[in-house]
Amino acid sequence: MVFNNILETIGKTPLIRLNSVVSHIPATVYAKIEAFNPGLSAKDRIALHMIERAERLGQLKPGGTVVDATSGNTGFSLAMVCAIKGYKCVLTVTSKISEDKLNNLRAMGAEVIMCPQDAAPNDPNSYYRRAEQLAKEIPGAYYVNQNFNPDNADAHFLTTGPEIWEQTQGRVTWLIGSASTGGTLCGSGRFLREQNPEMKVIAVDAYGSVLKKYHETGVYDEQEIYSYRIEGTGKNIIPANVDFELIDRFVKVTDQDSALRARDIARREGILVGYSSGAALQCLEQIKGELTENDTVVLIFADHGCKYVSKIFSDAWMQEQGFLSQKEMAAVC
Repeated sequence: MVFNNILETIGKTPLIRLNSVVSHIPATVYAKIEAFNPGLSAKDRIALHMIERAERLGQLKPGGTVVDATSGNTGFSLAMVCAIKGYKCVLTVTSKISEDKLNNLRAMGAEVIMCPQDAAPNDPNSYYRRAEQLAKEIPGAYYVNQNFNPDNADAHFLTTGPEIWEQTQGRVTWLIGSASTGGTLCGSGRFLREQNPEMKVIAVDAYGSVLKKYHETGVYDEQEIYSYRIEGTGKNIIPANVDFELIDRFVKVTDQDSALRARDIARREGILVGYSSGAALQCLEQIKGELTENDTVVLIFADHGCKYVSKIFSDAWMQEQGFLSQKEMAAVC
């Protein structure tokens, strides 16, 4: 096929059956491989949708600047769209971003501003507040605000959800994916739930995130917040795109388990996936006792592992974190 530009290749990603890593699980398990998007993540869908809607509404005009806070993937997708459409792109990130993601953002022409990862959400130095302030200061700026912009979830309601329904021929009974901004899981889940009201939507959360407790109690507990390693999973704020009524429950997974699962997927399935994909597989492992041979599970594998080669796919980094045992180190040497 021939396309006019890279943006026309976004979406229609494959659904691939998992085999070796789920051989002990009775259900049929598929992965929605969002790394087949040109920007190597699910965020391509929302970047294009949000920017084109802003254009239609007159919120973003020719020569304007796109601003957002990002953990890396949305920023890369925004920078890619801006490169094609001729906008400037200014992004704020936290200091926990991988060197791979940081270099990718700059390679795509984005201006990147680093903020401390442990800054509280309302701290002027946090990457959320810095993005808001920059959008006010830069003439002609459009603040994407992916955590609270409903176009984020709508992009997945319009594309990812219908794709999964068609690809499973309506047989999907469980959808599992990381909760961060909430757009991918909740947008897809909303469409699928409308087709099958009995379908389960399971959100993967990180230890150090506030989302699980908020879902269960309605309490935003700052005591839940501490630094963690997983990227694209969990939040220290409550994003509007996380639809707590849609989600059946949150399952917390550890940094170590998620990293090891991602490495396992690469070695046993031949699919190089990111940190949150490992988290999704770990979540499946923790709830496997609830599944039957009649179930069809779809895991959202949100991005590509090339964004994490200096982290979870680096033996040295894994050792530094204490994530590899002596036995595991012997296996990789």
